[in-house]
Amino acid sequence: MVKLIIITKLTFPFNLFSSITENPMQTKSKKTLARPGVKNIVLVEGVRTPFLLSGTTGLLNKTSLPKDAVDYIIYGIVIQEVKTSNVAREAALGAGFSDKIPAHTVTMACISSNQAMTSAVGLIAAGQCDAVVAGGAEFMSDVPIRHSRKMRKTMLALNRAKTLGQKLSLIGSIRMSHLSPELPAVAEFSTAETMGHSADRLAAAFGVSRLEQDEFALRSHTLAKKAQDDGLLEDVITFKVPGRDIVSKDNGIRPSSMEQMAKLKPAFVKPHGTVTAANSSFLTDGASAVLIMSEEKALAMGYKPKAYLRDFVYVSQDPKDQLLLGPTYSTPKVLERAGLSMSDIDVFEFHEAFAGQIMANLKAMDSDWFGQTYMGRKAKVGTPPMDKFNLWGGSLSLGHPFGATGCRLVTTVAHRLKKEGGQYGLVAACAAGGQGHAMVIEAYPQ
Repeated sequence: MVKLIIITKLTFPFNLFSSITENPMQTKSKKTLARPGVKNIVLVEGVRTPFLLSGTTGLLNKTSLPKDAVDYIIYGIVIQEVKTSNVAREAALGAGFSDKIPAHTVTMACISSNQAMTSAVGLIAAGQCDAVVAGGAEFMSDVPIRHSRKMRKTMLALNRAKTLGQKLSLIGSIRMSHLSPELPAVAEFSTAETMGHSADRLAAAFGVSRLEQDEFALRSHTLAKKAQDDGLLEDVITFKVPGRDIVSKDNGIRPSSMEQMAKLKPAFVKPHGTVTAANSSFLTDGASAVLIMSEEKALAMGYKPKAYLRDFVYVSQDPKDQLLLGPTYSTPKVLERAGLSMSDIDVFEFHEAFAGQIMANLKAMDSDWFGQTYMGRKAKVGTPPMDKFNLWGGSLSLGHPFGATGCRLVTTVAHRLKKEGGQYGLVAACAAGGQGHAMVIEAYPQ
């Protein structure tokens, strides 16, 4: 297997802080991606909790949506609670939706709510539905913990035992080692390697330095703090955490200094790794939801859509050496499907799992060698301009509830297009298993 380590001499040519100053875009005048005979599908509204805890009633409140007007509900989640195996259905009932509305849950690692949204698009495009609520949730503060396999086997046998003697014999067979709990897996099943280790190896392979990673992480937190202070994160809804305080904003946005970040030790590859707690996304609680409709239905109900949801793709590659390169592979594919070039995109929102992951993708996209060797292209993909890239922060600063991030990315693109006067936005994300996603969003006419 050819290792990525051979391209370590690539340099990163961007000024990461060039986009922090105000740089409003002029409204573009480009062709629309509407196609004859193809139904227009629109994002009507998107909401999310401050990335702390799950909930769905916010979408109903913000849109005044009649609870029987939705045809279907799809939710994404990664680490599922065993008592709510179909969290979409339970969330829908808990939020007061009609019990006549079908609901199903999807899981695709960090792009689970992306999959929920595109499944909604498919149902509407196929004429099955006119209005779908899609979203995702993750609650990392209370993940399900299992008994050990030996203990589970004993307990199941105990449940089947018919006589007192059989039950006592099984109880007597329990040893202290049986009581060791099993936490949810944090490693890739196929490689037995944690994502943090993969990110560290990927950063090393592309020659991404610790300094570059810390600079990018600081950029993310700085931009997120400015967006929060300026009231730009309008998808965040205020709610009361049961038994605790009212929460109204993301609490992981913490701009630091390069000096403070430099003091942190490597989190995964010790002692020489470059991935730290400061340049990684953190474990996050949160939920998101979007209302997706056919344009005809949205207008008939009196809504002003935020954006058109256009072309999208899913990709998959080697989960060992290219686990986190989903954006590199998905971006050119979705642009080709849409008939657009990189220069046509006004707003980029890429998922920031790790600063090293983002910068490795940007270096791969800027490499003719990588494009030719691994992607079968004649030349490099090309890189997003940093003055259009994640300008309101990203997962490194806002947080990353695995099942919910996709909806945040799409809603942010819609809001940025309106704010900045752009026409096309592009979302891209990596996911466990070596998978990835990208989608083109088009601004709705003002």
